Amino acid sequence: MAGMKSHDGLQPRVGLFGIGLDAYWPQFAGLRDRLAGYLRKTEQKLAAHGVEVVNLGLIDTPEKALAAGHDFRRADVDVIFLHVTTYALSSTVLPVVRRAKMPVIILNLQPGAKIDYESFNRLGDRTKMTGEWLAFCAACPVPEIANVFNRARIPFHQVTGKLDDDPACWNEVSEWLEAVRVAHVMEHNRLGVMGHYYCGMLDIYSDLTQQCAYFGGHVELIEVDELAELRTHVVDDEIAKRVALFHREFDVQPDCAPAELERAARTSVAMDRLVERHNLGSLAYYYQGTGNAANEDAISSIILANSLLTARGVPVAGELEIKNAQAMKILDSFGVGGSFTEYYAMDYDDDIVLMGHDGPGHLAIAEGKTKVRPLAVYHGKVGRGLSVEMSVKHGPVTLLSVVQTVDGRLELLVAEAESVAGPILEIGNTNSRYRFPIGARRFVEAWNSHGPAHHCAVGVGHIASKIEKLGAFLQMRVQQVC
Repeated sequence: MAGMKSHDGLQPRVGLFGIGLDAYWPQFAGLRDRLAGYLRKTEQKLAAHGVEVVNLGLIDTPEKALAAGHDFRRADVDVIFLHVTTYALSSTVLPVVRRAKMPVIILNLQPGAKIDYESFNRLGDRTKMTGEWLAFCAACPVPEIANVFNRARIPFHQVTGKLDDDPACWNEVSEWLEAVRVAHVMEHNRLGVMGHYYCGMLDIYSDLTQQCAYFGGHVELIEVDELAELRTHVVDDEIAKRVALFHREFDVQPDCAPAELERAARTSVAMDRLVERHNLGSLAYYYQGTGNAANEDAISSIILANSLLTARGVPVAGELEIKNAQAMKILDSFGVGGSFTEYYAMDYDDDIVLMGHDGPGHLAIAEGKTKVRPLAVYHGKVGRGLSVEMSVKHGPVTLLSVVQTVDGRLELLVAEAESVAGPILEIGNTNSRYRFPIGARRFVEAWNSHGPAHHCAVGVGHIASKIEKLGAFLQMRVQQVC
């Protein structure tokens, strides 16, 4: 058995067990070893995805099942994979899963595409023939297991296919493992909340307890005064190095004043220290800043800092959009980015939706290098300073929104689209053109019908199937509009 040490919170840990019937072993020579070999192969395939596997082997009696449930609880596994290798009694399954209280993924994996009927029928020994059949009958007990799980109110999911040479099957397993990993990240994430809501933006107001209940993690409430104080300790050498970093990471436009770059650099260094001090994995922020010069100076020079943080795996959502900070963290944890966006306008001639936002963007998913431009005014906000202008990489994209529903639930709202080339609004903000398979009109109406906040997150690639699995794992409804 692998990995019974305490969970360090850094790597997902998956439980694995196979099932069999102890009455078979003395009847059919070699069957148990053969099935154990299937299970070892599955362990190797799971471990290849960078997860720690706790393999409890073949469980073939109710007594072993009860002990296995305790073992999985002690191992602190994130999910249990049940590899159905042959027929087994459901009494060898229920105690494992019921005690562990973990989501279950049933692997209904046959060792080959089919039984070799001619060779099978030539065996001549019906005992050998039955043993050979039992080595292939993974599908046999799955209805029994499903029946018992349903009656026990245990959520389960299925992957059906072949142990080898079945890319579709193992891609599905891979997506489940990715979903488990992202859920693990969210469970251990520390979300910073700095400032206050944009007054009157009722759709973005969030229940922080609800966020923790669905995703796990911790919410750290942070004062803007702390950032302002940290800025006072940034020295000239640090500012110069950060300005040089800006020039490497951004396409800094000629009309950006050196003083503004230095002001943004001071804030960027201070933001890094704030994130490190509180061990943040994501952040939602907004602050009016009026009446306090130090706070206003910090908040009005924060966009480059937060763009750098977003690009390195600490997504930052403006306007204190906590739900969208969660959506951005999910997409970033899937490795596809997660940039803050909203509807800008419709282009009915090209049948596309213009989407973007002011504030930070995700540099790692930009089409080309992100421009830095000076703005004389931050529309609807206090102050002036430097801002970023970028489009999301052309190609497939996924939109994600965390929706708070009228009946007190959280849902995930998803759409797949294409980021396409064409003219954008060169106003110093993020801005992209998206084409949807159902057309722009139908998309906006379908999306709006679910009542999301007006912000959402965008990542590169089509990953709706992965988000569907994450939702199933977290027991959250997933609504896909296209």
